[in-house]
Amino acid sequence: MAVDIPLLRSAIEPGFVQDASVQHFSASTFPTIHPIHWLHSHFAVGGWSPLQRLSGMLTAHMTRIAPHNGFTWHPHRGLEIYTWVIEGELYHEDSTGGRGVIKAGELQRMFAGDYIEHQELNLSDDPTRVIQIWFVADLEHRGLEPHYQQLSKDALPVRRVGDADVYSLVGDDSPIEQHVTARLTATWVDGSGTTTVEAPHAGEDLFLYVTDGAGTAQLPQGEVAVGQYDVLLARPDMPAVTLTSSTDQPLRYMSYYLKPFIAN
Repeated sequence: MAVDIPLLRSAIEPGFVQDASVQHFSASTFPTIHPIHWLHSHFAVGGWSPLQRLSGMLTAHMTRIAPHNGFTWHPHRGLEIYTWVIEGELYHEDSTGGRGVIKAGELQRMFAGDYIEHQELNLSDDPTRVIQIWFVADLEHRGLEPHYQQLSKDALPVRRVGDADVYSLVGDDSPIEQHVTARLTATWVDGSGTTTVEAPHAGEDLFLYVTDGAGTAQLPQGEVAVGQYDVLLARPDMPAVTLTSSTDQPLRYMSYYLKPFIAN
């Protein structure tokens, strides 16, 4: 069946995203699934989320895997999949011979090519929690052989913005090899600290996903509470937005800079 690639750029439930420079959505806006005893997932993008696709990003979701469980061998085609471990560790093995353990703060990129099989297992005695992002690989890279890359936390460039460490995961100065048009950062805000959200560049929109903690966001409409798995969407014309972490729950979030998906 032929695939109309431009349709993969965005698919959003009608009326969900407003014509606004920045918008906040609570975690409960998006679906949480618990299809089996060892798995919990929160789908901010993809699945039954109102944000079904953003540009070439098919999913951005949290997956929590109970100890000694996981996804056994299964295939992928035409995707570039990024896995960011935020709690515990995840064992990866694929049909190219790649294998290893991804620990908290580490990033893995798997390029599926025309076909790859892999498994993702929590072999430890503690829960594992990951953010996984599925992109449709850019057309010019479709003929590449499947392969994967893994970076330790120490290998990721980091800069200080206010009271936060901002890690470059994809794009900009990150050493990760990418086959998609996107930038991705992870921000860790100190307890009671404040940082400024980087606005999208021209030709980008922002999807911001809170992975941990709680705090407040200073938005045009005033201060709003933010918490785990909340979402901000923004355009390049967004005003200055600051995020402040609570004292006992340091705030952590990921910022996805994608091809435009918000009407202007």
